[in-house]
Amino acid sequence: MYSIKSPQTKKRYPDRFRTFLDFAEIEGLGIEERLINLYNIAKEKPQWLQDSLLNFIIYQKERVTKGDIAASTISNYYKPVKLFCDVNDILINWKFISRGIPRGKHASDDRAPTLEEISQLLKYPDIRIKPIVLFMVSSGVRIGAWDYLKWKHIIPYEEEKQNVIAAKVIVYAGEPEQYYCFITSEAYYALKTWMQYRSSYGEKISGESWVMRNLWKTTNMRSGARSGSAIHPLRLKNEAVRTLLCRGLLHENIRTGLPEGQRHYEFKSAHGFRKFFKSTCENIMGPANIEILMGHDIGLAKSYYKPTEKALLDDYLKAADFLTIGEENKLRREVKELTKIRDEEYQILREKLSEKNQMIQEIEKQRQIDIAGIREEMENRFKQLFSKINLVKLQ
Repeated sequence: MYSIKSPQTKKRYPDRFRTFLDFAEIEGLGIEERLINLYNIAKEKPQWLQDSLLNFIIYQKERVTKGDIAASTISNYYKPVKLFCDVNDILINWKFISRGIPRGKHASDDRAPTLEEISQLLKYPDIRIKPIVLFMVSSGVRIGAWDYLKWKHIIPYEEEKQNVIAAKVIVYAGEPEQYYCFITSEAYYALKTWMQYRSSYGEKISGESWVMRNLWKTTNMRSGARSGSAIHPLRLKNEAVRTLLCRGLLHENIRTGLPEGQRHYEFKSAHGFRKFFKSTCENIMGPANIEILMGHDIGLAKSYYKPTEKALLDDYLKAADFLTIGEENKLRREVKELTKIRDEEYQILREKLSEKNQMIQEIEKQRQIDIAGIREEMENRFKQLFSKINLVKLQ
């Protein structure tokens, strides 16, 4: 498994491989024993493995024709078997086999959830839904991040007045794929409220506390009492987070039954938030910065483009308002826009008044020049008149 980089792929690897093992009728008590048995058979009969793979792909192509699976699913079944053979030096003619694999669409047709749908989901009566959704919407992380996320991995950024403007998140801490991203102040305060709620029921919160956990009994009444213990938290893994999101979508009627012939919902329960993050940020932030904050490899550009944490944060803050979901933020955004319009109009009025004042000053300046000219002309005339009077007197 060391050759698999993605934590999510490591988890999906056994399930995907199990599909082929079932088809090839490889026996064993567990996945490891079945893989060992496959290895032994393949080493002795490499042609048997190649024939089995061909038959497996033919069978899966029939399922595609029937509409049971998408064409792109076949390659997901094929990849773990190829990786297994590569690391175990089992020689197979992969070029011949891969020619029979249909090319599926690399980009799915699903969309990002709308702002209204996300707001509706926040109304689901589970105290965990708000911190989960706001965290995922404002960070764009994959759902697998929950398996590694502890309270110490969330570091707030504060202004001079001790107001949190955003928070830094260490994703996949301790793994080779570790990277950091940011969340909005709204998401941070939702998480902080959740942690305080847990603390109020006796849980000892520390940096090592898992950010998302199971619920617990909050009343002595049997009817409606929640299960679990407040002081003995159990980490909520990504599968449970996904289930919680799906329940919320159904409960709030954001999702209903699929129409006949339709296999997928319009947006994915968890990955849809990642799409929302990316599509929202694309209108505001630099493309490379978005890819970095989503944990994507930017290829060769990585060797030349190395933005500082502050540069990434400054760019992220430009999009923070648009990644904030709450109604209060909408009002704040409207006030901000109205204030901007007011300031622009005030600036226009000031410029017009300045132009008028300048015009008045120029008119006044010209008037003073004209008056000075008239006064000088009058003085000259008086001088000439007095000179004539004096000449007459002398005569």
